Amino acid sequence: MGGIAEFRTVVLDCPDPLNLAEFYSGLLGWPVTSVEPDWVVISDGGAPKRLAFQLAPDYQPPLWPSTDRPQQFHLDVTVTDLDEAERQVIKIGAVKHDHQPSEDDSFRVFLDPAGHPFCLCRDL
Repeated sequence: MGGIAEFRTVVLDCPDPLNLAEFYSGLLGWPVTSVEPDWVVISDGGAPKRLAFQLAPDYQPPLWPSTDRPQQFHLDVTVTDLDEAERQVIKIGAVKHDHQPSEDDSFRVFLDPAGHPFCLCRDL
């Protein structure tokens, strides 16, 4: 059954769209496809696999897991080797979050350069 609309893009607010786009380009291997002063897009070739980064001058990063400024959204990405992926994402600018809720190490939580949480998930 078809829906009302077709998914197009996930958009993340941030203080520096190009910097964050370059981080996710390195994470996902998707090239930057559009650059404007307040809007940058990376894509693997089109909808629905697009991420856009929108300038938010007063951006405040989430304070997850606190509810003071909740995350509201996060990305999960799959990797085959968590240890190697962790080394690589830290090298391109991620920070490993202090809070790691996975008891079986099936995923690890990181923060992108703008403070958005994302998870590296073990490909089972």
